[in-house]
Amino acid sequence: MFDHPMIQVCAFDDVPLDRDISLMDECWMAEFETALVMSVEERGKSAYLVGRYAGAAARTIGREMMELSWYPNVHDRFHEVHITLPRNEFVTCVASWQYDYKPIVFVKSAWLDNLYFRSHSVFALVDAINVKKALQCGSLTRQKLIELRERINEIATANPTVAFMSFADSLLLKSNYSVGKYNRRIKYTYQPEKIIRLLPHLASVYKAVLGLDIYAVFTQGSNEYYDDRLLYISRSKNHISFNSLGLPFAQTQAIEHQARMAYKAGLHPAADAYLDETFYHSLRFKRGFDKNKESKFPYVAPMATRSSYYFPVSFQLLADNLEPLS
Repeated sequence: MFDHPMIQVCAFDDVPLDRDISLMDECWMAEFETALVMSVEERGKSAYLVGRYAGAAARTIGREMMELSWYPNVHDRFHEVHITLPRNEFVTCVASWQYDYKPIVFVKSAWLDNLYFRSHSVFALVDAINVKKALQCGSLTRQKLIELRERINEIATANPTVAFMSFADSLLLKSNYSVGKYNRRIKYTYQPEKIIRLLPHLASVYKAVLGLDIYAVFTQGSNEYYDDRLLYISRSKNHISFNSLGLPFAQTQAIEHQARMAYKAGLHPAADAYLDETFYHSLRFKRGFDKNKESKFPYVAPMATRSSYYFPVSFQLLADNLEPLS
């Protein structure tokens, strides 16, 4: 297919890196080929009128898979999700530089459907500061910890779309979202600002009950667990699963570790929140706030081969510059 002097066909290993490409279901290949040939021979309309396109960019290509940046929404926020395309899910890649057709990567139908239908998640790791000192002073009493648990219960009850898992001095938060699909009854539900809005309430509770400040680490992306439920609780009530496996869950600890090292090395001061770069750029900031002026720092993200970055910011900066929730 696509045998034409004005059409370039790329193998898996030759897909161009760090430039705009599109993902397309293999079911459109035959129709797109016909339209593309007619377009480059100037006998028909644009081939872009055929099919559905998912914006992406190839980042690295390995023996078994290709790392991609996928953009489920660039209309009212810049939402980037890191995904992987296995070699056996790749069909072909075509382009026409002469007629300004950017690379289109055709993929297996089931893989693309799964990309849209699977759960994606926002994760936050909330940690109390100076817990070791409080333990040494004996100020973390059983009564205070029970009160903290009850106060967190109140916040959790008011936010049923967020899962809370507490360990007294630290807290894991998780919220699922879907990216939507044009021909299915699945809506785009990504609103990371909602989980950020919980921070003032959590900070107030930790301060009032334990006398401790907190910081938080935020990430978002694809959840490999393939389960829409926020939590799994066994019938015996003694097994709880966060239904989470994937890059964003692992990133929280990696960012926290790197931020501690950077703080000790004097690279940046302690911050209220540490945001993975894709999470940070996906937020809806007010016009007039230049989000690109904030400093970012590298960290090593598990399961990723390319450089990753985080932004250390204050709760006040987020409160002052985020758009109000709709």
